[in-house]
Amino acid sequence: MNTAPLPPVLACGAWLKNAACLLVDGTPIWSAVHGDLSDPAACAALEASVEALLAGHGAPIAAVAHDLHPDFFSTQLAVQLASSLGVPAIGVQHHHAHIAAVVAEHGINGPVIGLALDGVGLGTDGQAWGGELLWVDGVQWQRLGHLVPLALPGGDRAAREPWRMAASALHAMGRGEQIASRFAPQVGEAVAAGVQQMLAKNLNCPATSSTGRWFDAAAGALGLSVRQADEAQAAIALEAAAARWLEQNPHSEPLHGVRIDAQNRLDLRGLMPALFDASPDGVDAAAAGFHLALADALADWAVRAAMERGSRDVCLGGGCFFNRVLRERVTTRLQAAVLRVHRPLEKGCGDAGLALGQAWVAAQQLVATAPQEHTTKEPEPCV
Repeated sequence: MNTAPLPPVLACGAWLKNAACLLVDGTPIWSAVHGDLSDPAACAALEASVEALLAGHGAPIAAVAHDLHPDFFSTQLAVQLASSLGVPAIGVQHHHAHIAAVVAEHGINGPVIGLALDGVGLGTDGQAWGGELLWVDGVQWQRLGHLVPLALPGGDRAAREPWRMAASALHAMGRGEQIASRFAPQVGEAVAAGVQQMLAKNLNCPATSSTGRWFDAAAGALGLSVRQADEAQAAIALEAAAARWLEQNPHSEPLHGVRIDAQNRLDLRGLMPALFDASPDGVDAAAAGFHLALADALADWAVRAAMERGSRDVCLGGGCFFNRVLRERVTTRLQAAVLRVHRPLEKGCGDAGLALGQAWVAAQQLVATAPQEHTTKEPEPCV
């Protein structure tokens, strides 16, 4: 990692829980949190915030950083602003930014292993990411692995209807023929059969490695959520069920069935039969077993990567780490392996703190690509 002074960079954040950040001399200056940029009022507030940040700083900035997604209002604003200021607009991958925000906040020097777990962020391959094992060293980073993807039947609609993610998991398990009969009582025979056909024919079913969507699938499999009115409603219900069980049964065992495939992908399909086949009285126990198995697998995955890469620091980022059961279990297992565990503090692990990572990566990139000054040393005299 380059240790040269960082130039001032403005970052415009992403889409959900948007906030802008101006990084000056390595210190973040934050805007308010504007909320989701689907709201025109939030977009107007972001515009006002970046103007206020620039006016308050006074001196010129060196770049404007943004998410890779071209359709985000924050991205478009960053590109327009950079053009008007005559500075570069620098795109930063969403999950790289999540881990970089932790690195920047804690002042970590050297490479880290990152677990970036959230609902969605655009990957460098154009796919929806969200269950990522990363190696990060400043502007340099590498995707070491990810969760085995699930199909999103109906695209973005699947993120609002956890039963669709449960149907996707059934299909991924080779039990797709059960979708219509299983979910017809909840959503109607025609809709359930339609989703079954979509998955069978891979029609309007983009893939995602999102941890959030796996939580939705688990909640849908257990009957805890069919449709969700609010973000992460299904995941919160799943965590609440797990927490109830673990409070009374603190020595519970994880479910079995997680494996790592030859591509270093964490495959959760083996956990799902226990959820689909759970009795009404076994829902809380199954939710707890799912959490424990996922947390243990994530921690072991990161430990192996840390050993292979020679890093002792693991950073946790992304909104899934708001889940206390998951966060505490992962942290405990990583610390048991004598690794240093870091997570976001001031802004939390979700997208509200993402702009710091964007700004920090962009500043690192500017330093890394800046022309180096060279001095010519006079030759030693011959004697």
